[in-house]
Amino acid sequence: MCGIVGYIGRERSAQEVLMDGLRRLEYRGYDSAGVAIFDDHGLSVRRAVGKLVNLDGLLRDEPLEGRVGLGHTRWATHGRPSESNAHPHRAGSVAIVHNGIIENYREIRGELESAGREICSETDTELVAHLIDEELTHGADLLDAVRAATRRLVGSYALGVLSDRHPENIVVAKNGGSPIILGVGDGESFLASDIPAILPY
Repeated sequence: MCGIVGYIGRERSAQEVLMDGLRRLEYRGYDSAGVAIFDDHGLSVRRAVGKLVNLDGLLRDEPLEGRVGLGHTRWATHGRPSESNAHPHRAGSVAIVHNGIIENYREIRGELESAGREICSETDTELVAHLIDEELTHGADLLDAVRAATRRLVGSYALGVLSDRHPENIVVAKNGGSPIILGVGDGESFLASDIPAILPY
């Protein structure tokens, strides 16, 4: 089972909150990990195969100083363990993390490729990012874009979504048995796939 952590606030480093939360979810098992964080350069993604220490090394060399972000540990379902299949996935302005399985992913992939979208991974998750980005390019705001995209999905999912068009927001969507937990603090909010990730906050 994959792990999701998200943070949006003014006081804490998103990188620190996300990495702490991902460490607390290591018991779930995973083959790769990554984060997407808004920093001074926009929406930046760092991903690594293997243990969190590999992602830690990337972030030590190139830290991300933002206050809004998503983190993920992946246990492969669609696509082998690799950096390109690790989450978060990026499509246009959108970065997304996902737990669950999109059952109609082959149909969606065919439609997106026919429309000229370049798919960079073997995952079902990247396809959802493309669907959301497509809605944004047609003028939807992030919430409406996620709603429209999820109406096309068959399966169980928990999603965390960022877009550089809406840098002050994270949109979360859930269907079926994939868990998601929200935490509300003083001027900050958290999301996670299990309570231990955000319990200290």
